[in-house]
Amino acid sequence: MFIMGTTIKDLPLTVKRSVELLGLFLLGALIVLGNTVIMPLLMAFFFSLMLMPIFRLFRKLKIPESIAIFLPILLLIISLALVIWLFTSQVSALLDDFPQIQRTVTRHLDSLSIWISNSFGYSPAEQLKFINEQSKKLFSSLGGMLSGAAGSLSGVIIFIGLLPIYIYLIILYRNLFLKFILMWFNANEHLNVEEGIRQTEKMVKSYLIGLLIQITYIIILLGGALWILGIQNALLIGIIFAFLNLIPYLGALIGNILGVLLTLASSDKISDVLIVLGAITFVQFLDNNILMPRIVGSQVKINALVSIVGIIIGGVMAGLSGMFLAMPIISILKIVFDRSGNYKQWGVLLGDERPAKSPMKV
Repeated sequence: MFIMGTTIKDLPLTVKRSVELLGLFLLGALIVLGNTVIMPLLMAFFFSLMLMPIFRLFRKLKIPESIAIFLPILLLIISLALVIWLFTSQVSALLDDFPQIQRTVTRHLDSLSIWISNSFGYSPAEQLKFINEQSKKLFSSLGGMLSGAAGSLSGVIIFIGLLPIYIYLIILYRNLFLKFILMWFNANEHLNVEEGIRQTEKMVKSYLIGLLIQITYIIILLGGALWILGIQNALLIGIIFAFLNLIPYLGALIGNILGVLLTLASSDKISDVLIVLGAITFVQFLDNNILMPRIVGSQVKINALVSIVGIIIGGVMAGLSGMFLAMPIISILKIVFDRSGNYKQWGVLLGDERPAKSPMKV
């Protein structure tokens, strides 16, 4: 038993590490069990930080507070609606070409069937039998998939409906939340806490605004380049890749695969596939090495291993929103750990600063 008044600083080292790991486990369990409540709040928090400069501008113009909060949210809703309209219009154009896509896919499947038959000795009849068996298994679980999709759709609707309400209330009660945070610390620590809060706000704003700029120029560069080169569904490929690229490392890989599949569905030429892969590679090189570093900068560096593992864990715990929020959450944790006397080692673990030599004594 711990004596009343004992703090974590007074505990033995092994007990401290056990408490830290237990805290991480409980935090993860809380997110998994309550992700339908926690994820909209987290998303609203990050969007609130992004919208704060617009809110402050309206307040400087003497606009009433409630209206100054509502207008940035309205701009955000309009921007998202335009993106959804652009995406759905491209999907609609793709569906208009469905007969041609069906013929193209059939030719590709026939070529694949001949290659499998020649390479592995499976006749077209055996391949058809295998496909039929797998189709029956797929349709047998279709009811469960549809019910799960319906549940997911209702969750998305609730998520989207709560988001603007949460954003409004977070901005409205911003000073109350700041007072709550400062009351957890001694007066001599307030300056350090305030600096951490400012750095967090600056990092999140830079990150999210940078992502919006990134989406825009990737759609223009990739979609425009593919359109000039005569690739069908060029803009749709650009939109899909731009949004999947928001998920570091994994998103770009999925975007490449979907780009190739869309190209194969509308073209018989392998050269078109090579053009798509080449254009994606070129745009990604510009994005990773020239454009994005200049736009976002390197305020908080997270190493690649932690980034990939964090994104996967975020996806497992909270789905797509967890994958999207993984990087800003990890960055905030690093800011907190770097400014904490007890948890600096966690900040080192998350960071990208590799020691020039082994810290072990040889």
